[in-house]
Amino acid sequence: MPSALFSPLQLRSLTIPHRGWVSPMCQYSCLPETGEGVPNDWHLMHLGSFAAGGAALIITEAAAVNAAGRISPWDAGMYSEAQAAGWERMVDFVHRHGAVDCRIGAQLAHAGRKASTYWPFSGQSGSVPASDGGWQTVGPTTSPFDGYASPAAMSETEILAVIQDFAAAAGRAVAAGFDVVEIHGAHGYLLHQFQSPLINTRTDGWGGDEAGRNRLMLEVVDAVRNAIPDSMPLLLRISASDWADGGVDVEASVRLARAAAERGVDLVDVSSGGAVAHQAIQAAPGYQAGFAERVKHDAGVPTGAVGLLTSPAQAEDIVANGRADAVFMARAALRDPHWWLRAAYELGHDIPWVPQYERAVPRHGF
Repeated sequence: MPSALFSPLQLRSLTIPHRGWVSPMCQYSCLPETGEGVPNDWHLMHLGSFAAGGAALIITEAAAVNAAGRISPWDAGMYSEAQAAGWERMVDFVHRHGAVDCRIGAQLAHAGRKASTYWPFSGQSGSVPASDGGWQTVGPTTSPFDGYASPAAMSETEILAVIQDFAAAAGRAVAAGFDVVEIHGAHGYLLHQFQSPLINTRTDGWGGDEAGRNRLMLEVVDAVRNAIPDSMPLLLRISASDWADGGVDVEASVRLARAAAERGVDLVDVSSGGAVAHQAIQAAPGYQAGFAERVKHDAGVPTGAVGLLTSPAQAEDIVANGRADAVFMARAALRDPHWWLRAAYELGHDIPWVPQYERAVPRHGF
């Protein structure tokens, strides 16, 4: 039987060669000497290895839409021409050297109250003080994430400015040659902070009921959709569950996904968690695939599954049984940047790899 995982997927005018994709993975590796938020040789190697290994679509790490939106001082951005030029170098490499006709997408983000933090391998935790390069964070309210500094509650003027920052970043992504744009509305970052009733207790038009809490997410969708060509696919990453009582649940996520699709989102990248420290995630292999399945079928929108997806058989099963339209890999791809070459062999699927990679898919043993 033909492999479902290795079948193409059409999103608007873009044909993606197969359904095995790379999830965004923060690298915390933008260096002061190469420019604030500018991707460098590390990112070229990181992303390029997946293209060479046979991935069909790579989504970059979160690129902040303004300086205050970076998760850490070492995070990437899409708010300057220097950053866009750095990303253009990555895009060109992926397009020229993919084992298949690899596509690449820019994930646009704002970390909100979870910004200005130490990077995970620094040996420190919590918020970075101004004396060490940190800054005042912002959020829907002054409520902090546990262990972090308190954010400043955003005014309506600041909210409207962030929406325009997302649109401007999307325009830079288009100019840099990206094939896809993804909006990061998950993992407790700014758009998710406004969405979650555990965080957003505002009583103005940007809070209150579910429509008010979803407003920022959907207005960002509108702004980005208007800033990119009609032919370009738009993805939205969401947290389908806060894994905490009173938080976002899958029913609310279905309603959000349906509204986003009506506004021009072509695929919902379904993750979960990140809003609050007291979340109680029940992690297991493929533990989030059920969320992707619910959103796909109940909201009527294509979805991507992510989360402890490691084996070719597991990925094939998800796509073949219609649980999701694509499978995003993260840690499995880090462990094996040629995961897709191996998966094609294990699933018995022949792909017209570029000549260099034909040798990597032998007919009598991998």
